Amino acid sequence: MLSVQQEYTEKQCMPDEALQVLHNGDWIVVPTGVGEPPALLTALSERRRHFQNIRVAQILAVRKYGYFDPATEQHVRHVAYFFGAASRPGGQAGRIDFIPSYFSEMPMLIERGLMPVDVVFALASPMNEEGYFSLSLAADYTMAAIAKARAVVLEVNSNVPFAYGNCHVHISQVTRLIESTEPVTEVGLPVIGPVQQAIGQYVAEMIEDGSTLQIGYGGIPDAVVMQLVQKKDLGIHTEMIGDGILKLIESGAVTNRRKNYLPGKTVATFALGSRKLYDYMHQNPALEMHPVDFTNDPYLAAKNDHLVAINATLQIDLLGQCGSESLGHLPYSGTGGQVDFVRAANRSRGGKAFIVLPSTAKNDSISRIVSTLTPGTHVTTGKNDMNYVVSEYGVAQLRGKSARQRVLEMIAIAHPDFRAELRDQARHLQLL
Repeated sequence: MLSVQQEYTEKQCMPDEALQVLHNGDWIVVPTGVGEPPALLTALSERRRHFQNIRVAQILAVRKYGYFDPATEQHVRHVAYFFGAASRPGGQAGRIDFIPSYFSEMPMLIERGLMPVDVVFALASPMNEEGYFSLSLAADYTMAAIAKARAVVLEVNSNVPFAYGNCHVHISQVTRLIESTEPVTEVGLPVIGPVQQAIGQYVAEMIEDGSTLQIGYGGIPDAVVMQLVQKKDLGIHTEMIGDGILKLIESGAVTNRRKNYLPGKTVATFALGSRKLYDYMHQNPALEMHPVDFTNDPYLAAKNDHLVAINATLQIDLLGQCGSESLGHLPYSGTGGQVDFVRAANRSRGGKAFIVLPSTAKNDSISRIVSTLTPGTHVTTGKNDMNYVVSEYGVAQLRGKSARQRVLEMIAIAHPDFRAELRDQARHLQLL
């Protein structure tokens, strides 16, 4: 029987050789964001014309690889579970397919064969003495895909942290592996302006010491984080860990002591941040990375009392229907975990779910709070799930309110220039 090191050596190859596991028509599943393996995907891009009908499926592609080329989409084509800057233009042009789903349900959809997977390409930490690699940057749906796939190819990089949690892959599960040394992609904090700061202050004032946080990505959620450094005994149970959460940990605001579920542990399913964050994650017993059907399960997350979910949206109507993933009919992002954590916070004892947005867009020329959503808008969070909506003009609390009460609450946090128009439209719709 081979030792784990002998097995490692036997499976190690160059990127072009790793591509030999592919068959025409295969679906390659790739982890979220910076968990994508750049050397493997670059090799696939360079040799894409050698294949037919290969699809690369992923949440939030970070880099725009050669296979995004529309001229070669019959060879290799991207499929988005969630759009980002690299994939959004192709999605809006109709060249990139989109598979909508709740983030928490993706492992189940993969397990049941409803989301195809033939091969997994993933970025991984170096192997430990027991033969395990850590998919620390994105356990997400990838762990489920590895259990289902015909072939698993890892890009082993010494810059990838070895994190704890249910994110480990044994050498016996690996078909091929390559090595790379380039730095892990870094994603900085968004720019925070006065509007974001005002929204952040409203939310921060409503967060109690001892709360457990889920914080989405974006300027407004990070503006909230910046105003929480004086809080005490906060906990983290989230889908994404980024530099904002790291700042809270470093400030001492996060201790995880008062969490009901996994006390003492920061829990997430993917990372998106700086080298400093990735270094913090390495062999840190206070941090665990788990698959998304664990982190985002509303029942499990809600075991934490005072769970606070903070997520952004693009547009919301007067009843509270929330369009967070499209601009009208044009796709912009995806469902992600917003609904998962809104429902978790609603279940949690003392929980609070915040949907945050600036009141306007395009230099105050368009109201993001509207009487009815723009035709074609993809509804992300439904009106029955909505709790708190926050703009720079205040907080609307919708849960348990009548339609008329909701309308009045929403108009009160709209930009003053649009309030009269919104009242007229509400009367026309017989909501007032």
